[in-house]
Amino acid sequence: MALTPRQFDPNSDRIVAVTLDPNTITSVDPDEVHEWRIAIYDLVEQNVFAPARVKATGPYALHISIVGNYIVLDVRNPDTYEPIAAHYLSLTPFRRLIRDYFRIRESYYDAIKTGSTYQIETVDMARRGLHNEAAELLRTRLDNKLEMDLNTARRLFTLICAVQPFASRIDERESNLPTVLFVCSMNSVRSPIAAALARRFFPGRLIVRSAGVRSGKADGFVHEVMEEIGIDMSVHTPHTMDELVANHFDLVITLSNDAPEAVERRGLEMGAVEHWPMPDPTETEGNREAVLSAYRTLRDTLQQRVRERLDKLVAAPAKVG
Repeated sequence: MALTPRQFDPNSDRIVAVTLDPNTITSVDPDEVHEWRIAIYDLVEQNVFAPARVKATGPYALHISIVGNYIVLDVRNPDTYEPIAAHYLSLTPFRRLIRDYFRIRESYYDAIKTGSTYQIETVDMARRGLHNEAAELLRTRLDNKLEMDLNTARRLFTLICAVQPFASRIDERESNLPTVLFVCSMNSVRSPIAAALARRFFPGRLIVRSAGVRSGKADGFVHEVMEEIGIDMSVHTPHTMDELVANHFDLVITLSNDAPEAVERRGLEMGAVEHWPMPDPTETEGNREAVLSAYRTLRDTLQQRVRERLDKLVAAPAKVG
């Protein structure tokens, strides 16, 4: 099948940020997280990319999640994180290629250990052939949806391979795990920190979401102070309450003054709702250290409250599905 031709604008038709959904792509292994970061860096460093049939112009942010047997490629505005286009890509046609990717990767590592130039070149040729096949398939499956050149498709396939083995296979519609939602003003600081801590303390024991009253931007200070305790927040994309798929939560915790009213307007089904008013560290005045101190205080306060409150929730009798 011939691909739809496209003329790319190198200034606007490109991805400038990639984030991963922490609810569906999960790992606490630093080597695995490092592999994601390398794949993301390679993709962002050099690409041509644009969603088809939309009025919005780039550059773009790409948010990746995994739902069932699908990779969700969610294109957003990189400044506001407003949604532009989202497409579900079935993994089924890529299963053999993903398996071969890891098989060839292991062969490549073995060849490097033996130091055989011939073996390294042979495996490298097989690796390039696999990437080309996968890239062509990716472009074909996304034709007239998401447009990219062959090299971008190669890098995107590498990223899919890096994250796919660590997908959460929990189906929230059928799960009896307790569900928690944290809400703050813009889902940039307070609620994503709380959600990340909840996932850290109770892995596989809770389904945790976070959202904002309105759209926000990723916050570099959040990345910095969470990195200090070993949590990678560079993959976070702010979401609004309007983007919530689920409508029922066992516990909703609001963290900003405007959140309780917004939650009430949203009409969520809630087992319980609690308000934890938390200061917004973005309003802190002073030098860099003063601002970082405010972020650390928020992080440490939330660590204690999240652990204590959610420990009671996971200890409660399981829901009956």
